[in-house]
Amino acid sequence: MQKSTVDERAGGLDRAAADALDRARTVVEPALRAAVDRLPGRMRHIAGYHLGWWDEHGAPVTAHRGKAIRPAMVLACASAVGGDPEAAVPAAVAVELAHDFSLLHDDVMDGDVRRRHRPTAWTVFGSSAAILAGDALQTLATDVLVASGHPEASTAVRVLNTAVLSLINGQSADLAFEERSDVELAECQRMAGDKTGALLGCACALGALLGGGRTQQVARLCSFGESLGLSFQHVDDLLGIWGDPSTTGKPVFSDLRTRKKTLPVVAALRSGTAAGQQLAELYHREHPLTGSELAHAAELVAVAGGRVFSQREADRLLEQALRDLRDADPPPRAAEQLTALARMVIRRDR
Repeated sequence: MQKSTVDERAGGLDRAAADALDRARTVVEPALRAAVDRLPGRMRHIAGYHLGWWDEHGAPVTAHRGKAIRPAMVLACASAVGGDPEAAVPAAVAVELAHDFSLLHDDVMDGDVRRRHRPTAWTVFGSSAAILAGDALQTLATDVLVASGHPEASTAVRVLNTAVLSLINGQSADLAFEERSDVELAECQRMAGDKTGALLGCACALGALLGGGRTQQVARLCSFGESLGLSFQHVDDLLGIWGDPSTTGKPVFSDLRTRKKTLPVVAALRSGTAAGQQLAELYHREHPLTGSELAHAAELVAVAGGRVFSQREADRLLEQALRDLRDADPPPRAAEQLTALARMVIRRDR
């Protein structure tokens, strides 16, 4: 295939993804703002800050608000089953609220001080206030689905709650891994599937459900989202070590600095190689790792095969997701948008 043809196809996918994201922001943000406006004053203030709508004093700002990937997936999956995307807007709002609930809590538990290139909510308002704001967002997510009046609202609530429980289980496992030196790769993959794959699978399932999809279509699109979510986690873990801080918003080697047991790290630790053993020795040191030690740790992850493992798994899981998407038999335009969104999600320069 000639390079110009490849470039044109890539450009078409980029445009399809951009169109889907722009539409999601345009359609979903007014409904998201209306939902957040129903929160009590303090919770609304913290939530709006976290969402990038205003500063810590409540003054409007132009801040990075995330890509709206999950809302875009919801709307595109409604189209994929031949439904009206407008009917799935409550699901898009609910999934975004649940996602931001998890981010508020994660930032507190992980001690992260930056999110989307801004100070995290807990560093501005305190950890207790940020946790309560997260609780409020999750409660609001359920209420938005119930209030939608959609015939499948009760089923949608169960799907969302099941995904959130999986997410919480994944986060619990992630925290437990910090205290362990014997984490197996299979359990790390289960943790990542729960923590990341479950909510993206839920987004796709809810879009199909509220779009009127058949049971098999809902299941296939849920699997599409789950595989894509795990692929995303592999890429995100790679960026947590080797990502450009200007893109990720986090310091270089951020995951190594906090000794996180991420997918490439655990693959390296369990590799049975000399590099894996050296990495384990670094990870078990009591003192904070210096800049040179962090750079050496990143090199050891790569030498032990962790970097290549996650790159290959990200690609394999993407192809698995796209097979599930084809099995759902979406119309061409929806298939193009979902394929474009999937490929954008795992771009290594994102």
